[in-house]
Amino acid sequence: MSDQWKERAKPARLERRYSFENYTALSEFLERAAEISERVDLFPDMGFGKDYVNITIHPTGNNEQLDDLHHQFAQELEMLFNEKQH
Repeated sequence: MSDQWKERAKPARLERRYSFENYTALSEFLERAAEISERVDLFPDMGFGKDYVNITIHPTGNNEQLDDLHHQFAQELEMLFNEKQH
């Protein structure tokens, strides 16, 4: 997982901001990220503007801590972003 992801303790969460060249690139990223979310059944908070998105991944269910699933999800988003940058 990229060191751009910040893991916070209280409350437990992973945070990352992605910046894009334009809205089209951002929109494509969000569409693909939604597909990944549905596949792994994790739905992060996403706030976006014209050329950026802030993503926050929270623990799911009754779990108050992040686990491997959350970190793997962040890694998939990272790979998606890197794929779009090349």
